[in-house]
Amino acid sequence: MNLKRFLGYEWDAIAGILAAVAAIVLHLLHVVDEAVILPIVLALLGLLFVNFMRHTRNNELTAEEVSHTAHAVRRIQAGLSRPEIVLVGPRQLRSVSERFARDMSGDSIWFNVCLSMYVPDELFDALLRPAIENPHVSSIQFVLDASQQPLWEAKIQPRIAACAGQSKVRDPRWCDLDRNVSFILADNRQSGGTEALLSFWGEPFMAQSTQRDVPRYIFHVQKHSELLPHLMELERGCQRREDAPR
Repeated sequence: MNLKRFLGYEWDAIAGILAAVAAIVLHLLHVVDEAVILPIVLALLGLLFVNFMRHTRNNELTAEEVSHTAHAVRRIQAGLSRPEIVLVGPRQLRSVSERFARDMSGDSIWFNVCLSMYVPDELFDALLRPAIENPHVSSIQFVLDASQQPLWEAKIQPRIAACAGQSKVRDPRWCDLDRNVSFILADNRQSGGTEALLSFWGEPFMAQSTQRDVPRYIFHVQKHSELLPHLMELERGCQRREDAPR
C-alpha cells in the first residue's frame, strides 16, 4: 500500500520544483549566472506543460468513462418495468393505508369495504378519519352491500358526523354485492394519477373473527396498472344495477 502511494507521487513535478529551487539558490550564491538559469527555466516550463497535457488527457478519459457509465445505467433503468401491483403484508399494512388516505385527492370510491374494520376508535381515527378530514379530497362515496346497512347506521355514520369535513361523505349506495372484491379508488397527489388499495374478503387475505374482519394482505395498484379500468367498471356496474327498472 505504501509502495503504491509512493509511486503515485508526481515525481516529474517534484523534480522540476527541486531543480528550480537549486537553480535559484546557486544564482543567489553567484555560482551560476543568468545564462545558465534561463535554459533551466525553459526546460521546467516545458516539463510542466507536458505534465499538464497528460493530466488533461486523463481527465478527458475519465469524463468519457463516466458518461458511458451514465448511459449504461439509464439503459438499464429504462429496461426495468415498474410493477403494476405491489403486495402489502401485515407489517406495512397500516402505514401504507394511512399514507394512502393522506395522499388522496379528488373524488374517491370505497367499494365493498368491510365496515367492521372501522368500528374500533383506533382504526377509525387511523384509516377513515384522515381521508374525511383531508382537504384535498372532494368526496367519499361508499358502495356497500345492503347487509352492512345496520352497522353503518349504528356505528359508522355517527362517527363520520363528528368529523370535520363530514359533508364530503355522500350517502352510501346500497347494492347486492356478490363479489368478494374490495377496494378504495382515488387520485394520488404524490404520483399524479389514480391508484387503488385492493383486497379480498375471506382467507388468506382477510382474517375473520366473531367481532370483525381485518385485512391481512392488500394490493397497492399503481397508476399505470391495467387493472384500474376493471375496478372502475365494477363500481359502474353496481350503479347500472341500481338504475335498472325493477
